[in-house]
Amino acid sequence: MDFGSFLSSAAELPAGRVFGIDSQTFIQIVANVINVAVLAGFLAYLLYRPVRTILSKRTNKIQGQLLQAEEELEKATQLRQQYEQKMEEVEREREEILGEARKIAADSSRRLIGDAKKEAETIRERAAANVEMEWERAENDMRTAIIDVSAVMAEKFVSLAINKETHDSLFEETISDLDNMKWKD
Repeated sequence: MDFGSFLSSAAELPAGRVFGIDSQTFIQIVANVINVAVLAGFLAYLLYRPVRTILSKRTNKIQGQLLQAEEELEKATQLRQQYEQKMEEVEREREEILGEARKIAADSSRRLIGDAKKEAETIRERAAANVEMEWERAENDMRTAIIDVSAVMAEKFVSLAINKETHDSLFEETISDLDNMKWKD
């Protein structure tokens, strides 16, 4: 059908009508509508159960996956809580260990300082005793040296100034004086 023949047939329509529907066209339209309805009903009957079954299976599968995801989320939440608890326990244990280590270090430090003070005091006491002994030894050495020098000087003095009898009497007198004299300490 070409466009020109369509326009010519439209010009043949009765006045005031847009479509020219005759009884044959009307019957065909009704038959087509009935055919479409029967076909839709048949297809619905034929395909409704399988599609509904497929959709039901799919719905069940999705619900199963959602339930599984919720279970896994719950498990993950529990694992996370357990992990956090373990981390808190580890942190507490770490703090306890550090506290104990600090306490041990402080005790050890105090003990070492005490030992060092005792050792320093012992060294100081030994040094003081050594100084005292050296002082006494120096004093004794000095006394001995003074006595030796005095003896030498006295001998020279006596040998020049005194004769044998005077010498003997002075010697006796000095010995007796020395016996009576006490040394200062």
